[in-house]
Amino acid sequence: MSAAANVVRLADAGGAAVLLETSRALPLVSISIGLKTGALLDAPGKEGTTRLLSRLMRRTAGGLEAQVIDTRIDSLGGSLGADVAHSTMVFQATVISRSLAAFVDLLVDVLARPGLFEAELERLQRETLAELTDSLDDDRGLARRFFRRRFFGAHPYGRSVSGTPKSVPEITPADARLVFERAFVRDNLVFAFSGDLDGALASRIAQRLSDALPGGVAPVDDTPEPSPVPGRRLVLVDKPDRTQTQILIGCLGSHTRDEDHVALLVANTIFGGTFTARMTQEVRSKRGWSYGAYSNVPFDRRRQSFSMWTFPKADDAGPCLRLELGMLHDLREQGVTKQELSWAKRYLVRSHCFAIDTAAKRVGLALDQALYELPQDYYSRYLERIQAVTLDEANSSVRNRLSEDDLLITVVGTESVVGGAVRAAVDGLASTEVVPFDRVD
Repeated sequence: MSAAANVVRLADAGGAAVLLETSRALPLVSISIGLKTGALLDAPGKEGTTRLLSRLMRRTAGGLEAQVIDTRIDSLGGSLGADVAHSTMVFQATVISRSLAAFVDLLVDVLARPGLFEAELERLQRETLAELTDSLDDDRGLARRFFRRRFFGAHPYGRSVSGTPKSVPEITPADARLVFERAFVRDNLVFAFSGDLDGALASRIAQRLSDALPGGVAPVDDTPEPSPVPGRRLVLVDKPDRTQTQILIGCLGSHTRDEDHVALLVANTIFGGTFTARMTQEVRSKRGWSYGAYSNVPFDRRRQSFSMWTFPKADDAGPCLRLELGMLHDLREQGVTKQELSWAKRYLVRSHCFAIDTAAKRVGLALDQALYELPQDYYSRYLERIQAVTLDEANSSVRNRLSEDDLLITVVGTESVVGGAVRAAVDGLASTEVVPFDRVD
């Protein structure tokens, strides 16, 4: 069964695409309202605006107070939240069927009539600053933030979706309203429905929500493709009194429109995509250096980074890093084996059922396809393409896409403890930067 098997695209609602899969299994309706723009709309120096806006809309719908809105949602047996990424924003809602009409009234207030009160924005800014302070205790999150910032540099993907301690206080009500007016136009939306409703009802709801918004022209995503930075670069995020480290190693990765994209997904499954993959076997099972060791090939509208992640104790950071670099070298030079390829293809085909076992998940994949401009047959032919990957294609994808020369290595740990061993583990190191853990720019 493919992800698109039961998902239908209805007639557009005033320029907004409408997706639906009906399921009468439970008296519930799931609604996702996706925008084809996200934090890339934030003005320079105002990072975090779009994320704050999504929360502000949720808290000031229809000009009401946040507590009143929360009580209203609870009384309807519903839930409503928002996720913001660089390229997209998605409002996600679930409600019991009998409350659907009243819940749609609320959604109209959220999308088209938010109060955007200054006092509530200030409250959200304080909450966000507290979250940013708390995040300094999350070493894994720190590794990801510093890795992304240094990997993408001045590219828009290097900017923080959440904002920074410097940018968040600078955001004004006018900034939030400007993003609101640019983003919330009909052509910028995709509606995705699943659950206890039919096409006629879904179309009426989408049309009503769309009619509440202005026409306008959707913002154009003109983000350039990121370029690799030459050389092996090391960023040591110095955090005192750490007995454990977080290590991220990465290079420029894949794009869904690359001919060898699926082949690379298969190869990555073998290398570090599961708990039984090569990385976990070598790092965890054989040496006990880290509980887990994984690699990842994410996607966005533009090319993302391939990355390897481990979290060894401080004494093992240097040997673990050297091992990982050696494993990447061996992967490129020796490739994967026929037996590994056969296993990975079976695993990906069999496990795919967990990605499409509910109507909401299937519609979610169709929504991703629309928001991220994936190839039209990305999910409908996913299993077919997995099964068609040859050994030569898998190994060629690794050699063509993954570099062991142009790498960013980010280590969160106590520099005085791990710095020497980590530097020594990286042959041909082009540059080293030591940065305090609380200097997140």
